[in-house]
Amino acid sequence: MDIFTEAYATEQDAQDPLSHLRSNFLIPSKGDLARKTLRSDEKTEQDDEPSIYLCGNSLGLQPKLTRKYMQQYLDTWASKGVYGHFKEIEDSSLVPWLHVDDDCVPEMAKIVGALPSEVAVMQTLTANLHLMMASFYRPTKERYKIILEGKAFPSDHYAVESHIRHHALDPSESMLLLTPPPDSHTLKTPQILSFLTAHAPTTALLLLPGIQFYTGQALDIPAITAHAHHLGITVGWDLAHAAGNLELRLHDWGVDFAVWCSYKYLNGGPGGVGGLFVHERHGEVGEASSSSSKESDGEVQGEVGYRPRLAGWWGSSKASRFAMTNSFVPIPGAAGFQLSNPSVADTTALRASLDVFKLTSMQALRARSVKLTDYLLDLLDRLAEEQEEEEGGEQCFSVITPREPEQRGAQISVLLKSGLLDVVMASLEAAGVVVDERRPDVIRVAPAPLYNTYKDVYLFVREFRLACQRAVRGEDGHGESVMVNGGKEAKGWSEVK
Repeated sequence: MDIFTEAYATEQDAQDPLSHLRSNFLIPSKGDLARKTLRSDEKTEQDDEPSIYLCGNSLGLQPKLTRKYMQQYLDTWASKGVYGHFKEIEDSSLVPWLHVDDDCVPEMAKIVGALPSEVAVMQTLTANLHLMMASFYRPTKERYKIILEGKAFPSDHYAVESHIRHHALDPSESMLLLTPPPDSHTLKTPQILSFLTAHAPTTALLLLPGIQFYTGQALDIPAITAHAHHLGITVGWDLAHAAGNLELRLHDWGVDFAVWCSYKYLNGGPGGVGGLFVHERHGEVGEASSSSSKESDGEVQGEVGYRPRLAGWWGSSKASRFAMTNSFVPIPGAAGFQLSNPSVADTTALRASLDVFKLTSMQALRARSVKLTDYLLDLLDRLAEEQEEEEGGEQCFSVITPREPEQRGAQISVLLKSGLLDVVMASLEAAGVVVDERRPDVIRVAPAPLYNTYKDVYLFVREFRLACQRAVRGEDGHGESVMVNGGKEAKGWSEVK
């Protein structure tokens, strides 16, 4: 069967053993997206047609369990008040609020490949990054620099710069930026390793993304981590785009620390609670030192027997948490880095998504993701060939995400010719296709393996094809459908309408 048909995509979905997972999510209809209100008494045909939602790299869709769990949380608050912190509720799926974060940890640890003691569900992405850098960035006279990528997400860049300034250092001298070669959009592993080797004598910390937000490139976490450790460099990872997307093994890879959010592939809701990983070797709590000297590795400072940190009461031993003694005794592991009691609402929403992850494994999801992105790349390649064959031979886009499966996640980044972005995005939105843009010329397309389908991918490329035609012809993206090749259907796209 021709892979460039809706029939092929539908058949692949029927044969996919994980396609049933989609039924656990609420897919906005095209009518939902088009109207300016949350609901309407007047239904249209678009209300029965699901949107083509390929934006899980920015905001994951809502699990159906979320409403149920949130209602249980609200009912507990309404009917039990403060007792909700401690009392088991027999007709609720949720644990008492005192344990709401711990309840999420075992499943989260599976998703990132960690021991449960190495994971904490807490705060938000950048807050956790600040907390980790406060503990792990220990500059000395000899080693004081931080290496990060030149096109890091702004929040990471701001965090690094602020910590450097906090230590009265100059970012222009203490922040080293890794940038791709002039002829490439992506970093190569040998380039990264060589850069680390060259700057190791003065580098204290390496901070990189598991997946680069703009290009969708997946970095080689184990190889980079191992090389940095060989050079004596502490290693942290921003996994905002990797958690729930890649198959991670943070414990086995020996990563020092990692942080992530829950609102992308983890479907925890906008601005949802974040997570962090601290390797077990850094989470040990021992006897207080009798010496007031500072150890060179930063593991013991003054008279404390644990890694220095910005402490809060939720990170102190549960046995004495409510004794109000003002004697901080950290919980061993990542939990000892917690600050305040977590938002029960946010953590409840995350719990709903984690219960969907329980229905499968990251290994199975990753295998499905590779197949979906392979299919997307095949369709985009066919479209590029078609554009080259048309009169004038003008190709409107190129893919800047690496082709090798091990170097990409679910996101494929498409670079448009200059000036086409606005019309293409308007045209896709009018067709009920949800992707996101990164100006000036990139659209990011992310088939999330928990709920997207082969049909979603096919329909996206079909609408993207029309959007490109409209953009090249100077249309506004909202006009009538254009004819193809003088009124003739192009080969392999028999269902274009």
